[in-house]
Amino acid sequence: MSLSIQGKTAIVTGSAKGIGLAVARHFLSKGAKVMFADIDEACLEGAVGDEARTEGPARMFVGDLREKLTIANLLSATIDAFDRVDILVNASRRMVLSDPLNAEDDGVEGLWRENVLTSLRLSQMTAKRMIAQAEKAGTEGPVGTIINVSSIAAVRTQPGLLGYSMASAALDQMTRSMAVELAPRGIRVNAVAFGSVMSASLQAALKEDPAWRTRISDGTPLARIAAPDELAEVMQFLASDASAFMTGQILTVDGGRSLLDRVDVPAF
Repeated sequence: MSLSIQGKTAIVTGSAKGIGLAVARHFLSKGAKVMFADIDEACLEGAVGDEARTEGPARMFVGDLREKLTIANLLSATIDAFDRVDILVNASRRMVLSDPLNAEDDGVEGLWRENVLTSLRLSQMTAKRMIAQAEKAGTEGPVGTIINVSSIAAVRTQPGLLGYSMASAALDQMTRSMAVELAPRGIRVNAVAFGSVMSASLQAALKEDPAWRTRISDGTPLARIAAPDELAEVMQFLASDASAFMTGQILTVDGGRSLLDRVDVPAF
């Protein structure tokens, strides 16, 4: 089986910065056509604006994917640009602290909507497009792949991460459920759960409290924070035929963090 994603079309959400940008850039370097999607127009313009204005393999889409109409517009823009969609990477995610005793704290609701429901709706609507294009072409066999970005917070309880942990756990179960539902239609659904990756959220946290870097390294057997590109390599594997018999799996990429009993190390 091949790791190649040459010629495939991918939508990568949250691709203005951090993990999403690394994945989108990596896919481009491997010969895929990529729709960069994000709500942050300024960051997205800075990341891919010049390339997106050409007729090359990169395009960009700005919009709030919490809205169904925006999702429909994203899919239409992708089909208009590339005629099809083969890969969806749900990398758009947010991490905020939540107070478990504050009933007025809307952090849990916000994370549920952004990290879970957005990925679910986009996966559902993208899967329909994948199925329709396969039926139109009269092709049999693999139809597409969906990859979710999750966190080890789904299975490791940490202070202040109530909403984030709940959303991550729901995303994992959504991955499994969607995998079972879509397998007969030729669509595979998997997820990557990370520990600490140098994402935009973590960079901001380290600026506020540089001591976290040491805590993370000490709490990780490989003794470092992962670079976003390291997740991108795993995403390529899941998007390629090399993982053709894999679906409904949550791949843990955390440098061994989840092997240790540490609750004082942030998982984002």
